[in-house]
Amino acid sequence: MPDPRLAELSRRLPDLRLLTAPGDLEHYGRDWTRRWTPAPLAIALPASVEEVQVIVRWANEQQVAIVPSGGRTGLSGGAVAANGELVLSLERMDRVLDFNAVDRTLTVQPGIILQTVHEAARSHGLIYPVDFAARGSCSIGGNIATNAGGIRVIRYGNTREWIAALKVVTGNGELLELNRGLIKNSSGYDFRQLMIGSEGTLGIVVEATLKLTDPPPPSQVMLLALPDMDALMQVFELFRERLQLQAFEFFTDHALAHVLAHGAQRAIDGDYPYYVVTEFDAVDEPARDAALAAFEHALEQGWVSDGVIAQSEAQAAALWRLREGITESLASRRPYKNDVSVRISAVPAFLHDMQALLAHEYPQIEVIWFGHIGDGNLHINVLRPDDLAEEAFIAQCEHVTKLLASTLQRHGGSISAEHGIGLVKRAYLESTRGAEEIALMQGVRKVFDPNGVLNPGKLFVGS
Repeated sequence: MPDPRLAELSRRLPDLRLLTAPGDLEHYGRDWTRRWTPAPLAIALPASVEEVQVIVRWANEQQVAIVPSGGRTGLSGGAVAANGELVLSLERMDRVLDFNAVDRTLTVQPGIILQTVHEAARSHGLIYPVDFAARGSCSIGGNIATNAGGIRVIRYGNTREWIAALKVVTGNGELLELNRGLIKNSSGYDFRQLMIGSEGTLGIVVEATLKLTDPPPPSQVMLLALPDMDALMQVFELFRERLQLQAFEFFTDHALAHVLAHGAQRAIDGDYPYYVVTEFDAVDEPARDAALAAFEHALEQGWVSDGVIAQSEAQAAALWRLREGITESLASRRPYKNDVSVRISAVPAFLHDMQALLAHEYPQIEVIWFGHIGDGNLHINVLRPDDLAEEAFIAQCEHVTKLLASTLQRHGGSISAEHGIGLVKRAYLESTRGAEEIALMQGVRKVFDPNGVLNPGKLFVGS
């Protein structure tokens, strides 16, 4: 017998695409965590802002929770629907709405894929500079909901630096127009920035105006092999001082092994414990000479053991694959993930404490870590052994995450750098935010979503 709540929704929106087949419920009810069994009520795929508003108002009346859904590439359980929620997928709202050459902005719907945004910007001779490996599947709405960062934060910053305006449907179905693309706007609170990183708990992004910028100058890509962990920051400080860095990414030998097994080609002979892929401006011969001089200085100091510089775009892409291919190479193992950050100045001390903690707590478990060393963001991937049951593995990882959260707290860091809190990290929010701050956050949530229908259980425990 059809659910009467869904029948009422279909009556109000007869043209709404509504999915209830088991395969659709499973597909749309989970994200990349794969830790929770999907159990949504149904999947709604609106095609307009007005349909989103009607769905949210219906949800309030029927007391049905909504899980906003984009590309579902998240790693914190933020897009999981495991308790009879309605998944509101924005994938049909995926168009470019406007390009403004004077303002240098691109207005898009939230379901548009990041790679499509990149292509649209390039067609006008500009770029949208936020970028990461999931560019081909993640959506702009999801990027905004988690304030996604990526591989070029060192040069361009996080998503929030590139959002000029938002249209958002709140938890009671109201439509807000936030900032309207203004560069200067000191007329009260900036709710646009409040929505960015709110993980769908305050409102549903239904339109975004993105800032664009000039393409970067010609660049070169270099792969470095490092002898030890201490050399990471020494090389970073040297290169940041002498070069105009666009990216500075590191990974371990264990991460490299998985990428090579997944089809990538080795670029440096021999085995080294740490590697760095860095990209920097190379506008002229003096800039390229400066890069070689920096490499030679690092080599003389013993901070670098070997290195290679790309001589073509194809070689640059092959070097980048060694870093960007890590997550894909580990996907079949369904790793338990931590995504953490500290101030750049705190990275050396935190790395030592973190490595000691992981070695002590995971003596027989492979841990793959890599990250954006230039902005203090580290990704930790714990691989479950075949002989360890899933439940026992998760329990052990959660125990270690609690210890890791305490370590981060000592170093003034965050349990979530760019993937959000979601279901995975909500128990550890207090390691990053004080009790008073969390209470204020919960109060803000009640203002924008008084009945708590938007993504309940995410971000805060119990709400």
